[in-house]
Amino acid sequence: MKAVLYGDGGSRGNPGPAASGVVLFDEDDEVIAEANRFLGTQTNNYAEYTAIIIGLELAIAHDIDELTVRLDSELAVKQLKGEYRVKNETLARLYLQVINLTHQFKSIEFQHVRREKNKHADGLVNKALDEAAR
Repeated sequence: MKAVLYGDGGSRGNPGPAASGVVLFDEDDEVIAEANRFLGTQTNNYAEYTAIIIGLELAIAHDIDELTVRLDSELAVKQLKGEYRVKNETLARLYLQVINLTHQFKSIEFQHVRREKNKHADGLVNKALDEAAR
């Protein structure tokens, strides 16, 4: 089954309170599933990579085998496409987790999208951050 995953991560401060959010859509643009997670104090890039991991695991759980992953993190997309190296040790571990998860798919593509095209996932990030702040 084909699907599109939108993922986002963010932190209020860098590092600061951080969260990840993901939304999985089917081919008819209907929401299959969504998830968000508060991550404690982390960097923005940590939150972005964690969102990808959460999203890939969600797609695997829903038997998705062809996936397009859309992120507003140009850094993560370029790293996952092999255009940039991952220099940070912590991010390198998360990067390897992502690469290992990608082997579960028949096809997978990472695409950069503008922030305004990623509002649903961004909303889930902010929801997790707001709930954690209460």
